[in-house]
This record gives sequence, C-alpha cells and structure tokens, in this order.
Amino acid sequence: MEKIINLQIEKLPEGVYLATSDDLQGLVAQGRTVAETLDIARDVARKLLEAQTKENGKM
Repeated sequence: MEKIINLQIEKLPEGVYLATSDDLQGLVAQGRTVAETLDIARDVARKLLEAQTKENGKM
C-alpha cells in the first residue's frame, strides 16, 4: 500500500537535514543529505504506519 505523506525538511545549523510531518505524528528523521533524510523518513513512516495498523487491529 502506498500512502503520500507531506514532509517538512529543513537544514539545521549543524549541517544535517531534519524531516518532520504534520500528517504522521512521531515522524522525525535526520540525515546528512536530503536523499538520505528521505530514505530514513520513508523507513520511519513505514514502521509508524505498521504500528498504527497493529494497534488498531487489537481494538
């Protein structure tokens, strides 16, 4: 399943990039490049969505 999640990416003073999302609570990813940050954010989003699915399945 594909899902589109809006990300905000900013370059921090330390020279790394930080990605967060208002669409998916808890999504925070940091990388040395924008591409690396996007890859990490994809993995974090996948894990958060899996956890939400499991949590909703228990109810």
